[in-house]
Amino acid sequence: MIIPVSFWIFYHVKTKKYTDSDVSDRKQRTGLYFFLAGSIVAYLTFFYWQSSRVDFVLLFLLILLIVMQVSNYFIKSSMHTAINIFVAALMFTLNPFYGFAWLAISIAVAYSRIILKRHSPAEVLSGAVIASIVSFIYLYTTIQIQ
Repeated sequence: MIIPVSFWIFYHVKTKKYTDSDVSDRKQRTGLYFFLAGSIVAYLTFFYWQSSRVDFVLLFLLILLIVMQVSNYFIKSSMHTAINIFVAALMFTLNPFYGFAWLAISIAVAYSRIILKRHSPAEVLSGAVIASIVSFIYLYTTIQIQ
């Protein structure tokens, strides 16, 4: 997942289709969201074909990206904040201490997005709320399955 996405972003920055590697422009983000979603769907399909199981982590990451894509039509929600909050939920399933530690990192990332003027407070809050809802559903689903 990392290699194709990194190549996609690098290629689009070099060809000037993206103004920066953060993909800060809302219109430019649309293409990135579709590429990310397509990559995850390809991975989920391959994983299911190989193991006859669903990778719930990537499934919920796909859900998070789809909701972020929808929100992108209204507000440029902070993807950095959203993904870090989702990672905090993933870490929480391993060890609550790790989850809270990563949540602290997420708060620092959210604050840095505002300080660097990449996002407004409303955009960071939007990403945080979206990720919190998806993360809560992920945690609830994981607890129910176990």
